[in-house]
Amino acid sequence: MDAIIENPEGESPEDIITKLRQTFKDEAYELLAELETALLELEKAPRDQELIGRVFRAMHTIKGSSAACEFHEVSSFAHEVEAVLDLARKGDLPVTKAVIDLTLSARDQLKAMFKSYYAGTRVDEQKGHKVIAALQKMFRDAEQRDELRELEEDEYDKKLGEILVDRGVIQPEDLKRALSAQKRIGEILVETGLGRPEKIEEAIVEQQRARELRKERQQTEETGSIRVSVEKLDRLVDAVGELVSVQARLSRTAQAHEIPELLSVSEQVERLTADLHDKTMDIRMLPIGAVFGKYRRVVRDLSRELGKEIKLVTEGAETELDKTVLERLSDPLVHIIRNSIDHGIEPPDVREAAGKPRQGTVRISGTHSGAHVVIQVSDDGAGIDREAVRAQAVEKGFLKPDEDPGHGELLAFLFASGFSTAKKVTELSGRGVGLDVVKKTIESLRGDIELESQMGLGTTITLKLPLTLAIIDGLLVKIAKDFFVLPLSFVKECVELTADDKKNSHGRNLANVRGELVPYINLREAFLIAGEPPVVEQIVITETDRGRVGFTADQVLGGNQTVIKNLGAVYSSVEGFSGATILGDGTVALILDVPKLVRTAEQKEMHV
Repeated sequence: MDAIIENPEGESPEDIITKLRQTFKDEAYELLAELETALLELEKAPRDQELIGRVFRAMHTIKGSSAACEFHEVSSFAHEVEAVLDLARKGDLPVTKAVIDLTLSARDQLKAMFKSYYAGTRVDEQKGHKVIAALQKMFRDAEQRDELRELEEDEYDKKLGEILVDRGVIQPEDLKRALSAQKRIGEILVETGLGRPEKIEEAIVEQQRARELRKERQQTEETGSIRVSVEKLDRLVDAVGELVSVQARLSRTAQAHEIPELLSVSEQVERLTADLHDKTMDIRMLPIGAVFGKYRRVVRDLSRELGKEIKLVTEGAETELDKTVLERLSDPLVHIIRNSIDHGIEPPDVREAAGKPRQGTVRISGTHSGAHVVIQVSDDGAGIDREAVRAQAVEKGFLKPDEDPGHGELLAFLFASGFSTAKKVTELSGRGVGLDVVKKTIESLRGDIELESQMGLGTTITLKLPLTLAIIDGLLVKIAKDFFVLPLSFVKECVELTADDKKNSHGRNLANVRGELVPYINLREAFLIAGEPPVVEQIVITETDRGRVGFTADQVLGGNQTVIKNLGAVYSSVEGFSGATILGDGTVALILDVPKLVRTAEQKEMHV
């Protein structure tokens, strides 16, 4: 009797398949990433059976799940790859460089096929046919070798009982009775006096307990996590953000009316909201090591293409970053790594002549720094030629021939649009080509980018990024009737600025903070806010990569958990703001882009 599948929603088979495909989408790309990572590790340890098993299982899952989603071309393609991997798993096919290369090409073709399905684009079928043909030839060659070996070694590979049954010496039933009559190892050890009964019993109990624990662990792994779409997580974050705003409004109302019971409820809601916020943010966090596999493939392929010997070293893979930030960071990092390989690391002979190891190193590291993550990409290559940068800057009109800028200011030109010191333009990259796009992407993530280089020693690019783009802790300030928020991660302290302090500074924006002169930015003047400042202003002292810088305000209102809202396309070109937030009473406050404001002020100071 055929099984009856209940479908209470009355969905058509096509609708069900469409849902299955959307559910499978994230898993498909995760499986492809796992496949690539396992293959790159297998390349270093080609006899590792566990790694071979990982590669086979990833491909097997892709095949099975694709078939369930009626991705028939993908399933058929994956089946061809799986057949070859099965030979490797059984030991009938050695894992050679050709096997790794071909499987990686197959993985790339699978990714292209998935993209064509989900994006509605066409895939290069000719490339797929070539991969299939190569796979089938590899499979036939391995099978022929296997058949020859079987003819030679068939009798030697069989167990004694099987040989006796095949030759008619005994019947299969006789073999079963003989095997069942065999004693277990525990009984033999007790009878021969090699083991005490109580000790054997203890070992059996321990063995059984280990089996139970393994079974429990497998069940936990199977049921301990669920797959949730990014869209649902985004909606959850938005809802928590709105809850934070409502909670802030409740706290203000409770404080204004001073009703004990309302204050108690407000404090409890505040604690619960903070806890919910932290847990929601944790859900979105991913270790940056999740994308390291992609960079290993970039290094592997480019080093072979360019004839260079390069190894990739990764550190801090467990450092976590918001999924959205991590995804948008992927392409800029790939571009930086490609630049390091193409124009940073020298060819082996050149390195050897310079007294360096033939093999160059590209290093990626990630560390937490307060509410930020710092990611560094460094290489031990030739470094950036300072004079070449200066000459290019003069040629493009960024510098006058007689100007001699500092080291940092000179390297900053590399982030200008179209700026490059490469003597030869390649299809891969050019040191500086595209770095303006990288910088814009990092700044759109409210991050900062720095470049440091020494001739002959190498180059390091440092990215400083916020942990999340959704909610930040901020310091709320007021100027006239306008409200602004400074990210608390930059804030160090607040000091007063009196009229006498202004007179003593002789018209310069400098504040004496316990004997240290700290420059400050007058926000009232910078934002053209009308009205006279109060007799005593407040200076919020921040710490940036440029050092300590202050920002003036009429009032400092205190800490505020800030839900970040985009300014929209109309205000996308407005500099100095990274977003906006809605306060508890419905008032809009602009979130200051502290590093950007500091850089803008420095540039104005230079041209005065």
